[in-house]
Amino acid sequence: MAEGFIPRGEERMEDVAEGFLNELIRRSLVQVDSTFWERVTECRVHDLLRDLAIQKALEVNFFDIYDPSNHSISSLCIRHVIHSQGERYLSLDLSNLKLRSTMFFDRDFRKTSLINFRSVFQHLYVLYLDMHVGNVSLVPDAIGSLYHLKFLSLRGIHDVPSSIGNFKNLETLVVNEGAYSCKLPRETADLINLRHLVAQYTKPLVHISKLTSLQVLKGICCDQWKDVDPVDLVNLRELIMDDINKSYSLNNISSLKNLSTLRLRCYVNESFPSLEFVNCCEKLQKLLLLGRIEKLPNLFSNSITMMVLRDSRLTEDPMPILGMLPNLRNLDLVSAYVGKEIMCSDNSFSQLDFLILYDFEKLERWDLGTSAMPLIKGLGIYECPNLKEIPERMKHICCLHNRRGIDGGISAKHIGY
Repeated sequence: MAEGFIPRGEERMEDVAEGFLNELIRRSLVQVDSTFWERVTECRVHDLLRDLAIQKALEVNFFDIYDPSNHSISSLCIRHVIHSQGERYLSLDLSNLKLRSTMFFDRDFRKTSLINFRSVFQHLYVLYLDMHVGNVSLVPDAIGSLYHLKFLSLRGIHDVPSSIGNFKNLETLVVNEGAYSCKLPRETADLINLRHLVAQYTKPLVHISKLTSLQVLKGICCDQWKDVDPVDLVNLRELIMDDINKSYSLNNISSLKNLSTLRLRCYVNESFPSLEFVNCCEKLQKLLLLGRIEKLPNLFSNSITMMVLRDSRLTEDPMPILGMLPNLRNLDLVSAYVGKEIMCSDNSFSQLDFLILYDFEKLERWDLGTSAMPLIKGLGIYECPNLKEIPERMKHICCLHNRRGIDGGISAKHIGY
């Protein structure tokens, strides 16, 4: 997307790009390593194909990989990859190159102050700075001179300078994904073309509702969200929120009319507030709730196709409510219920393909109506020591693999996790 390889049209660029990736997978040029909710999250290529791809890329000057042994790099390439000795790479004369993409995957590289952003990288569209996590670095304010940036990924960073407010073309900002918190300046709210914001950030970032192009917001905490007016986030499709507790209301999430994926995680030992708002999310397809739920709402959005409930510790059987969802295909319940019996009545779970029950310590009995789950293809039952037997009809269903997945849930290729 950042380099313009995805044609602009009526379809979202993200959807077109995903279609390209799936076509490469279909042709066995790319191998799927892991998926989550029917989307590829990690992939790889065979080592022979990788060698061939690198050889061909070097032949046509598509990119160059810095080789510290001869301390040189092609003067014709506008894309550089650095895996080691990044500081030595920067001693090369790069001033005459109009670099479009630079990727530092050098975990020993931590001296960002050595980079002459203005003269060397001023034409960049893509910048990765993947540095040593144990030695948190600061990004100099001069990075703000990279006005053409569309993709910026920073790892091993503590503070992001206020000068990033200059990135009016930036579409994706990723900071310390899966690591620790960082500070994002208030100027982040000036990134009018930002589509993906992935960062565990601390306050004081405000006015996030100004980011009207935002499609993915990952890393925001509940006490930050309460200050957000989501009415203007008309393009937001995926929201991942942490540190939720019972004292905060989540009702304003119902204003996100295009929201299709929602992942909410409670603060340790906390419970969710009312979840009644979920019924108002008319386009919601994928829902993941991690934390104690005192009471399930009587209604969920009929559009939901995939759901994960983890550590919910429900005292009432959730199956009568969940079984009425007309489009639910994948259901993953992990430590979700503390009762002794679950009941799936006739005509319930009419579209369910895959079901996982994990860590139901007290469950003793599972009653299944004769017409319930007519389309079931895969079943996984783990850590249910008191369950005496499963329904006869379920004994011939394909057993799903017991593999821990994203957010600690069970994962299996069968269910697209």
